[in-house]
Amino acid sequence: MKLIFAGTPDFAADALAALIAAGHDIALVLTQPDRPAGRGMKLSPSPVKVLAEQHGLPVYQPEKLRTAEQQAPLAGIDADAMIVAAYGLILPQAVLALPRHGCLNIHASLLPRWRGAAPIQRAIAAGDAETGITIMQMDVGLDTGDMLSVHRTAITGDDTAQTLHDKLAAQGAAAIVTALTDLPTLQAHRTPQPAEGVTYAEKLKKEEAQIDWSRPAVELDRMVRAFNPFPSAQTLLDGTPLKIWAATPVSGNGEAGTVLATGKEGLTVACGEGALHITELQKAGAKRVDAAAFLAGHPLAVGNQLG
Repeated sequence: MKLIFAGTPDFAADALAALIAAGHDIALVLTQPDRPAGRGMKLSPSPVKVLAEQHGLPVYQPEKLRTAEQQAPLAGIDADAMIVAAYGLILPQAVLALPRHGCLNIHASLLPRWRGAAPIQRAIAAGDAETGITIMQMDVGLDTGDMLSVHRTAITGDDTAQTLHDKLAAQGAAAIVTALTDLPTLQAHRTPQPAEGVTYAEKLKKEEAQIDWSRPAVELDRMVRAFNPFPSAQTLLDGTPLKIWAATPVSGNGEAGTVLATGKEGLTVACGEGALHITELQKAGAKRVDAAAFLAGHPLAVGNQLG
């Protein structure tokens, strides 16, 4: 098919790579404008732009797609379909109507659960047993379009946002290639999203990353995994920020935030219910290390307080 592709991060780059490998004609690639990144805050291209340029594909990076002038590069393509994956811009009806078969979205949740910006992280934090990929026919709403296909995957007890992202990126890439092989049939049998079970996956905020030790350990375990790698769960040690990268809920009692035990295998901290056994940490300005290495440089005693 002759396609327009719209996406920005690694999740979208996997889908673009799969479409290229499947032999589709990618007539135009839309991605977010280059943004400052890294310590030097230099303008950096998105993963999708990097991949597109490696394959010699034309790239378009509008700030918005509201005006006819901004939409003109898309209008002249006469595309069969537009594939959208974590693009970052809302598409107006004028854009949705341009391709012959409309616009298809690769969404990383089992819609209508977790519509919105951070479905992977919210699913882990909520304790969902499964998630997946929904291939959706886009409309003007926020992830409200009809479902063309649904692909499920389990969320394991050691999944982080990064590991689940990688699983879903691969699943989404395969799913969109499959969907395009039989698109007219899928569109003829599209399924409207049910009104029940709608939840919204709001964009992650850094202030959410602060650990409240009065919460149950099972919730904090999910939080640590959901916020790995961004924005990373954090607490305070003697007033200094301390990132928690890996932890496991265990039994234990004590005042919330109190260190109950330390050793080569990690340190155990009391929570509002149970305790959290921490195995990987990072102090501000230092490297991410396992608990044994951390404790060697920052001796902690039973009774010390975090938070």
